[in-house]
Amino acid sequence: MRRKKCSCFDIAAFITITTATAYYTKKCFDKKRKKHMKQFFNQKDKVDTDRDVYFIGGGLGSLAGAAYLIRDCRMSGERIHIIEALPVLGGSNDGAGDDHAGFVCRGGRMLNEETYENFWELFQSIPSLEMPGRSVTEEILNFDHLHPTHAMARLINKDGKILDVRSMGFHRKDRLLLGKLMLMPESKLDDMTIEGWFKESKHFFTTNFWYMWQTTFAFQKWSSLLEFKRYMERMIFEFSRIETLEGVTRTRYNQYESVILPIKSYLEKRGVDFSINAVVEDIDFADGEKITATKIHTRRDGIKEEISLKTKDLCILTNGCMTDNATLGGLHTPPKVDFSAPLSGKLWSRIANKKPGLGNPEPFFDHPYDTNWESFTVTLKGNILLRKIEQFSGNIPGSGALMTMKDSSWLMSIVVAAQPHFKSQPMDTTIFWGYGLYTDRIGDYVKKPMRECTGEEILIELLHHLHFETEEKRILKDVINVIPCMMPYIDAQFQPRKMKDRPYVVPKNSTNFAMVSQFVEIPEDMVFTEEYSVRAARIAVYTLMKYKEKKICPVTPYKKQPKVLWKALRTAYRK
Repeated sequence: MRRKKCSCFDIAAFITITTATAYYTKKCFDKKRKKHMKQFFNQKDKVDTDRDVYFIGGGLGSLAGAAYLIRDCRMSGERIHIIEALPVLGGSNDGAGDDHAGFVCRGGRMLNEETYENFWELFQSIPSLEMPGRSVTEEILNFDHLHPTHAMARLINKDGKILDVRSMGFHRKDRLLLGKLMLMPESKLDDMTIEGWFKESKHFFTTNFWYMWQTTFAFQKWSSLLEFKRYMERMIFEFSRIETLEGVTRTRYNQYESVILPIKSYLEKRGVDFSINAVVEDIDFADGEKITATKIHTRRDGIKEEISLKTKDLCILTNGCMTDNATLGGLHTPPKVDFSAPLSGKLWSRIANKKPGLGNPEPFFDHPYDTNWESFTVTLKGNILLRKIEQFSGNIPGSGALMTMKDSSWLMSIVVAAQPHFKSQPMDTTIFWGYGLYTDRIGDYVKKPMRECTGEEILIELLHHLHFETEEKRILKDVINVIPCMMPYIDAQFQPRKMKDRPYVVPKNSTNFAMVSQFVEIPEDMVFTEEYSVRAARIAVYTLMKYKEKKICPVTPYKKQPKVLWKALRTAYRK
């Protein structure tokens, strides 16, 4: 059922609400701004330690850890070293390109105002690059409140019709199994899959809920039941608005420019040492029961080097990266498929064999056929295609969310962000992003597996699912590039596992070693989020530095709040 278009009254109400929201947000933040600016923005380094700290991996976890060392532990930035194998920092938060070769985002991490407790707290102390005198948190929330999300086209069927998804579509058995799962102790869920839990109700996988939840968070039927349970508990308030995704928080630009560049700038100004194109191949540990890192083995430009750690030095490792082995294609070229062992997984495996308590990478990085999916970024001259999508969906760019082609054999989804999505994006250029979960399946219109398709073929498949095929030639003339990205390990963090397979951030018996990534164990929190990386970094730094002046923001217990539970229950029974 197609949703009705907005009336003049709706538009007026929308303007009134967003203006009021922006005013309220500004008022709330203004009260704290002077305090934050005085405490953080102009802070001078106060060196009270002679240690060096080495971060292996240049993703958000390492950048956040460095910021905590400077902000809270008063370390000199010159004593902090971030070693990254790639030529650019940011890990899985990326965004690159131009209007000639085309723009590309491998993926987009969803932000959330309610559950990203440590993320917002940290970035309240990182100055915005776009809004002088404001923080990144203020910049993001201000932009998001002025561009609220209310998706009107979440699921599209094979006839190109927008489905009515106000009902989750559950049967009685579906509800019973979901309820039973919420009560099940995590200790009984080792190696269990979502598919295995719902084997008595295969109908569950045909519900509106499953299609929306699966594609919003990139779950597979064979994903970990434990991770699915944590998502249900952590995002229980999102359950009652999954059909509109109103809880999605938008950044002004892509997350590399909106999140990574500001924190990188913050660290650069404080003298943090960045080493790029430097591969860490191994870490040595002292003999005995304690976990004490003693030496880091690196390789740069074919030259091997060793970093010997002093008594007080710390080593913090990103023990897994979901975008390892990612490859890009082009308009007329499919991406190469690299299912070889990933760099981060090999390093993790080496150290895990040296000491107990460092986890087990096998469940996550030995199954690329189960953990891959493929994204694509479309760059166009003009806005003809975006206007057609807007007219079809009822959402202007930036106000909608994930639109899923429910009957697509690739299970393809797209999202159109507010334009421009890149700082260097010209006014006459538009972009959007999409992905497919099943890369090995033959397309419905282009009779090839998604992973073997060129960017142009992926776009043609999408146009047919939207039933825009009569405009195909006209639209293809506007295409600058369609860049597909194959990611063999992008779903690795969702793999079925035993509880012991993920190491704790600071392992038992560790004296100077910690791990930050989507592959560490943080009780009650959910992986595949920016919050997970930042929370892990905060745990690592505060624990190893024995810092106790501030507390780590706890996981907000929404699953215990009666109002949230009541809304979720009403949604589950909605007809």
